[in-house]
Amino acid sequence: MRRRRALGPVTAASVLAGMIGCAWVGHATRPPAMPSFADVHDRYQASESMLLDRQGRELQRLRVDFSSRRLDWTPLAQMSPALPIAVIGSEDQRFRSHGGVDVVALLGAARDRLADVSRRGASTLEMQLVALLDPALRAKGGRRGVVEKLRQMRAARALASSWSKDETLEAYLNLVGFRGESEGIAAAAQALFDKSPSGLTADESRILAALLPAPRASSQQVARRACAAGGLQGRDCDALRSIAFAALDNPRATTLETGLAPHLARRLLRTPGERVRTTLDRDVQALAHHALQSQLRRLDALQVRDGAAVVVDNRSGDVLAYVGSAGPASRAAQVDGARAQRQAGSTLKPFLYAMAIERGWLTAASLLDDAPVALEAGPGLYLPQNYEHDYKGLVSVRTALAGSLNIPAVRTLIITGIEPFRERLNQLGYVGGLTESGEYYGYSLALGSSEVSLLEQVNAYRTLANGGRYTPLRLSPDEPVADARPVISEGAAWIVSDILADRAARAVTFDFDGPLSTSYWSAVKTGTSKDLRDNWCIGYTSRYTVAVWVGNFEGDPMRTVSGITGAAPAWREILDGLQSGTAAAPRTPPEGLTHQRVQFTARTEGDRDEWFLAGTQMTQITPAVRRAPRARLASPANGSLIALDPDIPLDRQHIVLRADPASARLHLRLNQRDLGSAAQARFWTPMPGDHLLELIDADGRSLDAVSFTVRPPA
Repeated sequence: MRRRRALGPVTAASVLAGMIGCAWVGHATRPPAMPSFADVHDRYQASESMLLDRQGRELQRLRVDFSSRRLDWTPLAQMSPALPIAVIGSEDQRFRSHGGVDVVALLGAARDRLADVSRRGASTLEMQLVALLDPALRAKGGRRGVVEKLRQMRAARALASSWSKDETLEAYLNLVGFRGESEGIAAAAQALFDKSPSGLTADESRILAALLPAPRASSQQVARRACAAGGLQGRDCDALRSIAFAALDNPRATTLETGLAPHLARRLLRTPGERVRTTLDRDVQALAHHALQSQLRRLDALQVRDGAAVVVDNRSGDVLAYVGSAGPASRAAQVDGARAQRQAGSTLKPFLYAMAIERGWLTAASLLDDAPVALEAGPGLYLPQNYEHDYKGLVSVRTALAGSLNIPAVRTLIITGIEPFRERLNQLGYVGGLTESGEYYGYSLALGSSEVSLLEQVNAYRTLANGGRYTPLRLSPDEPVADARPVISEGAAWIVSDILADRAARAVTFDFDGPLSTSYWSAVKTGTSKDLRDNWCIGYTSRYTVAVWVGNFEGDPMRTVSGITGAAPAWREILDGLQSGTAAAPRTPPEGLTHQRVQFTARTEGDRDEWFLAGTQMTQITPAVRRAPRARLASPANGSLIALDPDIPLDRQHIVLRADPASARLHLRLNQRDLGSAAQARFWTPMPGDHLLELIDADGRSLDAVSFTVRPPA
């Protein structure tokens, strides 16, 4: 009796201690709340983002997260049936029957530990998945203590009670790391086998399953484990081993970008997993990319490596194709040729003539003199030349623009003024490279000395196509269509478009048939910059505007490439593809235009029907009577600063003193000293200092004077 009373306090203390211990264990192993399958699926983010076309079709994938590589979530139904079989057989053979914890496997693992034999794993797929879902459940330092293991087991049981087995398997295969940076079955299948999960074979599935316990294991170790798990021997195992060696010892280069629009993707994609819809059309993008790439291959021998193309819907301003670079031999493929600033060449001429026609200073039938001209430009002379290095004499505006003659364009710029033309170009959207005053560009602005981008070009020409009304381009369908802003009068835009579509007028410089001559109505202009560094072709139908540039991003010149042979063939192929199956809409002239017969009395051009703005029409074009030119000093230019070369003897250095026109009745006078007749040019040995040269008539009057400075050798 006394003995029982003595044991009572001990028993009570033991029970109390046990209760406290259980409570502590229960608290210490309490698992975190497990998310639902839907939450895990919705929170999943691929490391790549996706650019979509206007219909939601994939255009480009771009990797923006480099911590690991994850592709799109793959539903279990889109995985090869061999994959779940291999993974369950390797990682959790009683997966379908247990409730998140495999008691049989735990007892087997405990027995192996006591027997000091090779340890078997006891982690179920649920236990591995909860560790992927919550960092707190992952092993610290590569090992888990008893408490951590119990906490993981309780989390696994909680997960199994609310998730289906298929949901568990699907989430596990999308979240688990396989090898290297590949996370999830989609990234692993592509990196190792260049396949989607649905195309995996049984052997490939066994290899992937064998990677799960040790992603960094050697190919031999992985193959050995895969053969053992699949019960393979002999030739079957040899075949699997070959596949494992090929995949693991010679990994494929990871593709960070795949698709048709990498440059636009780099511009628009920022967040992992985002899907950005654009105005692009995948079919049009593919058409433009293929046409440009094919043309660049043909130009490879002519030192042309790069090209870009943009296609725009005239009505909405939607960009339908955006090819920033398509050169298979490009050395700078990362450069976005659609946005890069390049010299415009002759592509600005239509806007110059439109301005002169709009203001009534010229008509399409007005005559301009295509003859040599020398214009003062700062301390020197500007001597524009035509592309063909010949001169046509008196030509109409229609012929000058269609044939892209340079000297008539410069004469037109003299009429309009340089600064007003620069302001007009700014109104048309040329703002990225056209940042200086008109004085900075001088008369060369008529020939495209400023820098422009392909996007600016395509929208300026689209403005012509839309009757002179300007709106910004759209790259996102969510952007509102802006109200149109009139920049060019509708009548002037119509006349210029009619000229750019006139293949007969174009024949003065270009072939009557060629890539610019389509079987449907189209207006087009080419341009080539100085030293053959840039080559443009931009044109439009009533529905589309297409702009193409070819050249070299590094700026080195092409070899004998013009707008006709360079950019134009790709432009034509794109436009033909767009026009296929659709009839050209009839063009209706706007109000305020007159169409009438005009006669060139001097037979400078054949009689024809011509378009005029109301009030500017005429029936006859007669050249003005040429007056004898005023005598002037042609060389040197007024204000010239001439530096003597210290490496050349002074008596070998000369300055040309010349009057225009040359005349024996006039004299040259330098610094008040008579040099004699101005009948021919004189070569004067320069002396340092400021000088005044005068042209003197027979009565001793000064008809012209220029001052210049000779700088002594440095």
